[in-house]
Amino acid sequence: MFVDLIEVRRALESEEIVPCFQPLVELRTGRLAGFEVLARWQHPELGLILPENFISLAEQNGLIGSLAHQIVRNAFMSAKMLPEPLVLAVNFSPVQLHHLSLPSQIRREADETGFPLERLIVEITESALVNNLERAQKIAAELKTMGCRLALDDFGTGYSSLRHLQALPFDELKIDRNFVQSMTNKRESRKIAAAMVGLGHSLGMITLAEGVETEEQADILLWLGCEFGQGWLYGYPLPADRIPDMVAAAPRALSTRFSAPGGGVAFSSLEALPAQHLAQLQAIYDGTPVGLCFLDKNLRHVSLNQRLADLNGFPVAAHIRRTVHEMIPELFPQIQPFLLRALQGEAIEGVEVSKPPRTPGKPDLTLLLSYQPAFDEVQEVIGVSIAILDITKRKQAEEALRESEENHRYLVELSPQILWIADANGNLTEISSRWVQLTGMSKLQTLNLGWLEALHPEDAPHTLKALREASHTGKPFHSEYRVKTADGKWTWMRSRGSPRYGPSGEIIRWYGDTEDIEERKELEEALRKSRQGK
Repeated sequence: MFVDLIEVRRALESEEIVPCFQPLVELRTGRLAGFEVLARWQHPELGLILPENFISLAEQNGLIGSLAHQIVRNAFMSAKMLPEPLVLAVNFSPVQLHHLSLPSQIRREADETGFPLERLIVEITESALVNNLERAQKIAAELKTMGCRLALDDFGTGYSSLRHLQALPFDELKIDRNFVQSMTNKRESRKIAAAMVGLGHSLGMITLAEGVETEEQADILLWLGCEFGQGWLYGYPLPADRIPDMVAAAPRALSTRFSAPGGGVAFSSLEALPAQHLAQLQAIYDGTPVGLCFLDKNLRHVSLNQRLADLNGFPVAAHIRRTVHEMIPELFPQIQPFLLRALQGEAIEGVEVSKPPRTPGKPDLTLLLSYQPAFDEVQEVIGVSIAILDITKRKQAEEALRESEENHRYLVELSPQILWIADANGNLTEISSRWVQLTGMSKLQTLNLGWLEALHPEDAPHTLKALREASHTGKPFHSEYRVKTADGKWTWMRSRGSPRYGPSGEIIRWYGDTEDIEERKELEEALRKSRQGK
């Protein structure tokens, strides 16, 4: 979305740029811990504008101080309704973190609004530390003296340095959303996230994960020991008048896998006796829905859980000391190459294989396997750990979804109407190929507001006005206009669209269609001329 400097100045003067508040949640209990303050521009015509569309303009033209002053002051005033010990986290621009006057400005805003600085977390991105670490140290020291807490934001995304963690008195380490959102399908991301949590703990820091969107991500973070989470799973950024509702909401329920009778999270005790500890591990081993086993160097079963025995169709005892080839000869040719690679020390994940069913007439099972070599104290491979997940139902669902999507796409292409999708602000994100065939424009040229270039000059202004009004009010969009076709002719079209709302009542997308009304227009014109003839 394009906005210019004049609009940004006007927005600051009219206080259209306001703070929104996104919940910070304690993963272990599901309780609200506070809010991160995020700037949002409530444009009178374009609707909600995100910071990436105006922050850089403010930074480049000396307006970032005024913008931050406006956001922080309004946030502090709104935070008067926050009960203790809820906190506010504010991310200041790297440009501001080069000014030694920043701490005194924050102190002045806090004094005038009555907000206690002990409940303020100042977030600092690593990019702000690169050019002048010494100045950043002075600012950080003064902020700490004032009672503020410090968080290192975006750690590991571009300017990572352990020197930064050592040089500044950080209280909190934030795990970037890129690692969080890929944890469920990338082993590397899980390892990096685990390393960050461990590093934070070793340095006495609290860890907070950004971009938590699914229960699975939250579960993984909880097991890793991450204390806090932030993301759409817990709530979208909302205006100040919604703070009471968010504070009054009940704590988010934990996954049943992690709840314990006494509250909190159930982890095995490190202080248990050896026999008790072994029993705990065996219960976990047998209770998991994933098939697990350990093979020695000769590919004989040393141990396995009940789930794997069920997948193979034999009792647990029947597997012990017998080879994989003996137990599943029909599957062995598919998995032998991976077993041999694992015995050479290679960890392998995400191997998908098909297994004939035990019951005739049933479809093949689809299994997802992972192989992890086990090493002794001199790093020699002593065996292979295998995890097997039955993903048959998931594959069937994916196939059904793919077929459904293909059918839908085919129906869309056959439709005489031109179907389209736009974002919350009316910027086109998808349109059927019929528009490309009609106008001769490429799809890339058509996206965002590019499709307006195909409209007649007399029709484009009222169409854009109708689009902006609909985006602002949420009322259905409707417009008739002339389009220049690929052969240079003008033809009348009609577009209609309706909004789709998110869980918090905000518009998240527009869906609509465009149809050819040239014939109708010709009939209307003929009727008009006929009446004039009378």
